[in-house]
Amino acid sequence: MKIGYARVSTTDQSLDIQRAALLAAGVAEEHLFCEKVSGRTADDRPELQRCLSFARSGDTILATKLDRFARSARDLHNLLADLDSRGVGFQCLDQAIDTTSSTGRLTLSILGAVAEFELAIRAERQRDGIAAAKNRGTYRARKSAIDVDRVRDLSARGMKPEEAAAVMGISRASVYRALATIKASSAAA
Repeated sequence: MKIGYARVSTTDQSLDIQRAALLAAGVAEEHLFCEKVSGRTADDRPELQRCLSFARSGDTILATKLDRFARSARDLHNLLADLDSRGVGFQCLDQAIDTTSSTGRLTLSILGAVAEFELAIRAERQRDGIAAAKNRGTYRARKSAIDVDRVRDLSARGMKPEEAAAVMGISRASVYRALATIKASSAAA
């Protein structure tokens, strides 16, 4: 049986292209696992875990791109070792890789190492760019998603951080960080 796995990193990205390619490759709709998550490891991706658990000996898991399936060479090797031990194959459509052959396994290992290298280079460039922007005085961090004024208001009304977090749909730690920012800004004033 063909089982499909599709992933995008953010909720504003679309899975449509990956879904269409997997369906065209013969994956049935009910055997398609999709998620919008940027997990660094397989453990951080619940739909991937469901996909892996669903696969049985003789099945093949399909993904459109290698970086959609594994986030590092180590992650890739761990996933493939698990699949291989259970008699489950893996195919990567865009790179024409099939782990049911020795050549496919070799190609996949090489591409996995290259993907990990590219990820490291991209992170390094990002750090360099941020450092250069800070040196020029033009760096602007991402705007906080936490409404500090609302945290201040809820706290002033006597609401506990746990309650404020639940009301705002954020973590308790985020509320505590906002309260620390409020306290620091009032102390500086």
